Amino acid sequence: MEKRVLGLFAHPDDAELFCGGTLALLRRQGWEIHIATLTPGDCGSATLDRDGIAKIRRAEAEKSASLLDGTYHCLECDDAFILYDRETLLKCIRLMREVKPALVFTASPVDYMVDHETTSRAAMTACFVCGMKNIETPGIGICPAVPHLYYADPMEGKNPFGEPVNASILVDISAAMDTKVEMLSCHASQRDWLKAHHGIDEYIIAMKAFAEARGKDEGVLYAEGFRQHLGHGYPQSNILKETLEDRVHCK
Repeated sequence: MEKRVLGLFAHPDDAELFCGGTLALLRRQGWEIHIATLTPGDCGSATLDRDGIAKIRRAEAEKSASLLDGTYHCLECDDAFILYDRETLLKCIRLMREVKPALVFTASPVDYMVDHETTSRAAMTACFVCGMKNIETPGIGICPAVPHLYYADPMEGKNPFGEPVNASILVDISAAMDTKVEMLSCHASQRDWLKAHHGIDEYIIAMKAFAEARGKDEGVLYAEGFRQHLGHGYPQSNILKETLEDRVHCK
């Protein structure tokens, strides 16, 4: 098995928010890190035009990935307009075949915005079909197997109706919180955007508060929550538990 992990999310800073600590722990175990976003976050500014903020956010994402000696990929879809269509799926399949990950993290299937939910569906499909030779991606060979797929927590751990979404897997990221903070801090443009659009400040403090709340479920300082995709045809073993051992708590 190649020790290669892909975090496939909608926007720059999503991977850092939802699985940055776990990625840091995997890096310490010798895993190769890839972070990908479907969009460059081109609507994430109250002051800059789409090209201006996209350029900044790609650079922020590259800087963050570099902290794990990782690679950042952008599939260049439009922010707020991610579609579950042939073009988007082929971008995701091509990426999957370029990276050939053993492990994939993606957004929750149910979350506060449709970009996240559509990304989740696209990632699920790309994982399943990346080994099908009749789906052509010229110049890139098929994946040898369906990768292990994990869904991260939705924002604030709740669905759009405010009901809790309970994680079945919690990863103790206490030893990696400093790295998670450093990665998220690379996305400086989003502090101003979130304050203007959501009325939210204290970008890092809010992230740590949620990780602390997840950690209390298992008696650790900080945790990230996941659910594994265990549908027909997907790997059934818990590669996170096998790799991170006692840092992973399963419910």
